[in-house]
Amino acid sequence: MASPIHHADFSLSEFHEPRMVGIPEGWFLMGSEAGQDNERPVHRVWVDAFELAVHQVTNAEYAHFLNATGHRKPQHWDDANFNHLEQPVAAPSWFDVVSYCEWLSGITQNRYRLPTEAEWERAVRGGIEEKSYPWGDEPPETLPNYASRWKNGPEPVGQYAPNAYGLFDIGDNVHEWCADWFAADYYSVSPEQNPRGPAEGKRRASRGGSWRHYTKVSRCAARSSIPPEFQYADYGFRIARDIA
Repeated sequence: MASPIHHADFSLSEFHEPRMVGIPEGWFLMGSEAGQDNERPVHRVWVDAFELAVHQVTNAEYAHFLNATGHRKPQHWDDANFNHLEQPVAAPSWFDVVSYCEWLSGITQNRYRLPTEAEWERAVRGGIEEKSYPWGDEPPETLPNYASRWKNGPEPVGQYAPNAYGLFDIGDNVHEWCADWFAADYYSVSPEQNPRGPAEGKRRASRGGSWRHYTKVSRCAARSSIPPEFQYADYGFRIARDIA
């Protein structure tokens, strides 16, 4: 990993609107019969076209939000294991992330938001049906440099090959907050078109693996969740954008 850069240097970075990639509309099979109970039943879902950021929101990007709004800093903002410019911002709560999306929408006049679980799974699969991982069914240990990665924190984004839709680090690095409330049995009642999760709950859904886990890369269908106020060092986010 490159040497950490102090947060004072973030003021030198120029603001750019996030790089996004189009995720096409279509049907796909969501869930897995081989995973946890909350991944069943496998069900057919339609997702409208949308855009998703090519990488997780970085410290450099998040710093513009903090500087402009005075919003509270994440817990590990000054920790050398987490404060490289190009690392994903670590430990924002779900509420912090929603505030970031609202700020970014306001200054760009584009509607930025968190992806739903269905959108995230549609994107991570890259148009390939019923595979365990974004690249297929081979285990994560087959990835380049797998044994030497993610020692003390997340990696700077975009260092390894993207998935078929051009998304970097999707399924690894940090858990990514989703828009939905989480319910373990939601798939049994999920609508076929553009499901958005339960109407209420106590935990917000998240997707993807993290640097802190023994298995660093999650399966495409694997689900996770924590209360929205929690701030964990292995949580970050990736933003979605509506297509006008």
